[in-house]
Amino acid sequence: MASDATILLETANFAAEKHRNQRRKDPEGTPYINHPIGVARILSYEGGVTDVEILQAALLHDTVEDTNTSIAELEAKFGPTVARIVKEVTDDKTLPKHERKRLQVEHAPHCSQQAKLVKLADKLYNLRDLNRCTPIGWTEERVQEYFVWASHVVKGLWGTNPALERKLEELFSQRGVRL
Repeated sequence: MASDATILLETANFAAEKHRNQRRKDPEGTPYINHPIGVARILSYEGGVTDVEILQAALLHDTVEDTNTSIAELEAKFGPTVARIVKEVTDDKTLPKHERKRLQVEHAPHCSQQAKLVKLADKLYNLRDLNRCTPIGWTEERVQEYFVWASHVVKGLWGTNPALERKLEELFSQRGVRL
């Protein structure tokens, strides 16, 4: 049986291959793979999460939404639990953006504990990134609107991981956003 390290490296490699031509929307055009690796790192290093399947799901959380990866492919390669977590955190890109955002708020309280952890770390990463630099084409008003919307999603995830929630609370507070 493969070690946890081997499993995580295989997962990171898969995600890197899938995201290889993608860039973040920041002015530097940061390689997209930095995001899923950063989300997994937040879970592990800051959230104390050691469950390998949750960390795998963090590494893979945007593959179905943003690449040509299917849930069936993830299930075949990484098992049903990882595939289920990824499915829970994946937006339906056939829906309009405002509807996807509304559904994230609506579905957050009903996610599994595992998916809530990935969502918390994903939001924490994205909010920190927005504080670091404004994406190309975004106004300061749009950044603030993202913080407000993210606070509504996070509210539905509350009670999942106190360490991550404290860090999110600090970010919202700095922006004058109340939970």
